[in-house]
Amino acid sequence: MTAASRIEHDSLGDLEVPAGAYYGASTMRAKLNFPISDLRLPRSFVRAIGLIKQQSAAVNRDLGLLDAALADAIERAAQEVIDGTLDGQFVVDVFQTGSGTSTNMNANEVIGNRAIELLGGTLGSRAPVHPNDHVNLGQSSNDVIPTAIQVAAAEILHDDLLSALETLERSLRAKSDEFWPVVKTGRTHLQDATPIRLGQEFLGYAGQVERGRSHCSEALAALQELPLGGTAVGTGVGTHPEFPGRVIGRLASITGIAFRETDNHFAGQSALDAVVFTSSVLKGVAITLFKIANDIRLLGCGPRAGIAEIGIPAVQPGSSIMPGKVNPVIAESVTMVAAQVVGYDAAVAFCGAAGSLLELNVMMPVAAYDVLQSGALLAHSARNLAARCVDGISATDNGPRLVEQGLMLGTALAPRIGYDAAAAIAKEAYASGRTVREVARERTQLPEAELTQLLDPEAMTHPGRETGGAGG
Repeated sequence: MTAASRIEHDSLGDLEVPAGAYYGASTMRAKLNFPISDLRLPRSFVRAIGLIKQQSAAVNRDLGLLDAALADAIERAAQEVIDGTLDGQFVVDVFQTGSGTSTNMNANEVIGNRAIELLGGTLGSRAPVHPNDHVNLGQSSNDVIPTAIQVAAAEILHDDLLSALETLERSLRAKSDEFWPVVKTGRTHLQDATPIRLGQEFLGYAGQVERGRSHCSEALAALQELPLGGTAVGTGVGTHPEFPGRVIGRLASITGIAFRETDNHFAGQSALDAVVFTSSVLKGVAITLFKIANDIRLLGCGPRAGIAEIGIPAVQPGSSIMPGKVNPVIAESVTMVAAQVVGYDAAVAFCGAAGSLLELNVMMPVAAYDVLQSGALLAHSARNLAARCVDGISATDNGPRLVEQGLMLGTALAPRIGYDAAAAIAKEAYASGRTVREVARERTQLPEAELTQLLDPEAMTHPGRETGGAGG
């Protein structure tokens, strides 16, 4: 042992631990056993497990199971975990024991040693506060870890993602209103289609985000059913019958989220169903954002050799060699986040399906990391897309200018002169470089007033207008 280390003891024996570390032997073993990556469970998870340990101490004190002085010290130490003061002490790799026991013990030891210090004791002494007997009282890694995952994920959805999506939806609706007078050529299969309002396109984007918010609310409801209290295998052995309900009630009060104890602990901790469901919802949101971001950069491509129906805010130079080039970088960042979230969801699904071994899922840490990263990335991306892209989008005159040249204006003629005749007019217009109006004026006997009425592009954007059919 050197001056920079101390000897700690756990059930496997003695082990050197850095002298100033709040973590102990169990954590040190995990640090040595899993030198896999530089990935650690995120701040949101550490905060959640701190909340669980803090409220567990309070409830155990109230139940007469934990000395008041010890409970107070544990609560104070846990608050430092909640606040992030002790983040550097959470050193266990994401790729570790599948139950997350190493991370649970990391929390127990950090809180225990900090509580010892607050009480004037010696780090590593496991007295007067013991990491298992006191900090982990009434708990098991097998119910604490899945509870922490769900609490952390619920907080991300409740406090961040839902409001971020609301912000983006509001921005898109504002642009829908602003762009409502702009009539342009619609496109299906990337080919010309009947006219559409630019505002209608943005209304579609807003509707997608609105539905994504609704799905996130459903995921939040699933996450609110917590498995705390099942301890090792779901039977609740080793815990007071009132413990889980009281702790979960306190968590609900602190977070403002309607957490409740599951009515089936065996389902609650032998599987990760709520987490898998949440991840799938986040994937859906990612795909929505991908579609919106892709459409924005397609509508803004150019500015002279592309569609260029919208102007995208110039937020940074786009090339190290081409002066004046500006790229849709905000939209591009969103598409990369979407790709990452889709990948994370595949991993979470695999964890849910392949990580279950009878009474316990044993791929929880990776599922935790992936679902929490997904929620955070989507929240940041949605806000950034709204603030640094959507809010600054402008409409150009390219869309309205090209409407009269659109071949699909002939769709409005079909109910009057028949599909085949209208198709012949559109083909001739394309071949000759003239407009549908010009060719129809020559090839039909329609009065000018009726032709003008039929080929009014703005009227064609009205919902319910009869055009004689639909399809790509």
